Amino acid sequence: MKRKVKYKKVLAFVAYNFFIGAILAPFIVFWGPFDNLKSLAVGSIATSRHPQVARAFLSQEKIDEIMNSESQVIAGGEQINSGNKIIDNTNGIIIEDIQGQGFKGKVMLIKDPKQVKLAVTKEIGVVGERVSDLVRDTGAVAGINAGGFYDPSGKGNGAFPDGLTVHNGEIIHNNIGNEKTHFIGLDKQGKLIVDDLTPDQVLAKGIMEGVSFFPDLVVDGKPVVKGSGGWGINPRSAIGQTADGTIILVTIDGRLPTWSIGATLRSLMDVFINYHAVTAVNLDGGSSTTLVYQGKVINRVCDLFGERYIPTAFVVMPKGK
Repeated sequence: MKRKVKYKKVLAFVAYNFFIGAILAPFIVFWGPFDNLKSLAVGSIATSRHPQVARAFLSQEKIDEIMNSESQVIAGGEQINSGNKIIDNTNGIIIEDIQGQGFKGKVMLIKDPKQVKLAVTKEIGVVGERVSDLVRDTGAVAGINAGGFYDPSGKGNGAFPDGLTVHNGEIIHNNIGNEKTHFIGLDKQGKLIVDDLTPDQVLAKGIMEGVSFFPDLVVDGKPVVKGSGGWGINPRSAIGQTADGTIILVTIDGRLPTWSIGATLRSLMDVFINYHAVTAVNLDGGSSTTLVYQGKVINRVCDLFGERYIPTAFVVMPKGK
């Protein structure tokens, strides 16, 4: 009888301390003396689906200060190790496993940049689609999530692509009017163009496929991320191009403690530097990060419910089509 009472007291003590710890944890993270922990937490949360969590503890001014506090330009020094390879000679595709400090991911290399197109949900403004659906519907070999989305209806179903969306040389969605947006596009020759552009400038440059997103990782062959990048550690997606035109698609798994925590923007940049990119830019990440090849998701998505519904994806069409 006494032993049972002791067990109950021990369990009650553990439960009590766990409860108190859970309550105090965010206060320690956001208001405590650990600047690195605070920077990591703010960067990760502020760029997630729930930025209001950070705003519950810190002012927007303080969040902006933390996110922009690192000013040193990093020259891409992290060692990125590659592993298993898939070589698809039929479609000119190579896929490699990569591993860095605290993260695992995949790199897809597409020799002919003209094979890369944009796939868009069939029902813009109603509902998005999964990357695997967009790949299947377009008859593509592979695909990666592309631009972000906004959510005026509060449904979170990826129905509205944010910024400017261009497909087959036409603007098919625009929620920025005539303003400039940081645009990621491919022209008729398959050149990756990344710049601040108005809708008219996008059309004047002959861009055929593209979306709005940011920030830049590599510009004219030079690394441009400052410090860690200020966006915390998260799952990542990105696109780049080498001097010979090869398109580089990257996904970094994250929020999976026993597998991969995620990557900073600096680490993501380092991947592209290791693959000799002359241009590289971040795409929507987090729970949107998905890489599909031959009808299967080949990275590890972090959402418990599987692939997220999104408005756009960069897809790789079969060679010669």
